Amino acid sequence: MNGRFLLDTNAVVGLLKGNASLIQTLQAATWIGISVITELEFLSFPSLTTTDGSLFKQFKSRVEVIDLQASNDKLLTRIIEIRKSGKVKLPDAIIAAMAIENNATLLTQDVDFSRIALLSVQNF
Repeated sequence: MNGRFLLDTNAVVGLLKGNASLIQTLQAATWIGISVITELEFLSFPSLTTTDGSLFKQFKSRVEVIDLQASNDKLLTRIIEIRKSGKVKLPDAIIAAMAIENNATLLTQDVDFSRIALLSVQNF
């Protein structure tokens, strides 16, 4: 581990619920990011409360949100490679590629990510 972490949606949920293991892991982090996909997934939960939205807004101000831009050829190529390499949903391919391209470990509870080559994954 290098102290750089990208959080999957389930890690954001766990962190905002006070998961002690996640909090401990992230206290020593040198960089924390989320994908814009994670932001969209979190904010589109049907049962999201106003409090949840406010808490996420505070959280978002403390991390880097990685955007998906058409001009980022390296990232787009990585997403396509991951998507073509196996049965990976497009949102997961985007999140994985963003972790790889940002030299970050993906924090997640989704074991399917462990199938992706070059991706450093840490379950919590």
